[in-house]
This record gives sequence, structure tokens and C-alpha cells, in this order.
Amino acid sequence: MEHGSFTDHSHATFSLTEEDHTLANAVRFVLNQDPRVTFCGYSIPHPSHARVNIRVQTTGDPAREVLKDACQDLMLMNRHVRGVFDNAVADFKKGNQTESMDVGPVAGK
Repeated sequence: MEHGSFTDHSHATFSLTEEDHTLANAVRFVLNQDPRVTFCGYSIPHPSHARVNIRVQTTGDPAREVLKDACQDLMLMNRHVRGVFDNAVADFKKGNQTESMDVGPVAGK
């Protein structure tokens, strides 16, 4: 849900349900890297409710578009990290392949 002005679209507060610090802090980080953003922060209104409010103020661009761009950038960053991780796991598995290991007698048998 978006809370903002009907006349000035350069600032708004977005309320995201079923989310917590994990997503909110990542989105805040990406938004603060954007030169169009003059302020960005988030709050969790109450610890027992799974909801975060993200406030975005821009230099003039619509806050909704800037938030959308930030979410797309975050998705690309996550895809890159996932790809690097998957490649590292595959390389590790290739380097640690062994023939059937003889571990010897099992204690207690």
C-alpha cells in the first residue's frame, strides 16, 4: 500500500505486509545508492505485526518508480550472488570428489 500526496509524487511511504528487517534493510540500502533519492528509511510499526513502512523522498522523480527500480536492482544483485554461490558450490564438489572411501570397521559392530 502506498501513502503519499496526490499532488507531489516525489515522496511517499510504502507499507509492505508479511515483511521484516531482511527485505526492508536491503531495499533501503539499494535506495540510498540511487542519486535520485534524498531520503530513505524504514520502520516497523510494531514487533508483533509482520509489516514494514518504507519512506522514500526523491529529487523529483516519482517515488513509486524509484522504489520499483530499486527492487529490480536488488533482484539483479540477488541473481548475481546466487550465480556466484552456485558456481562456487559446483567447483567445490568437483574438487572434492573421491572414490568410495573405506572408513574401516564401525565402532560397536
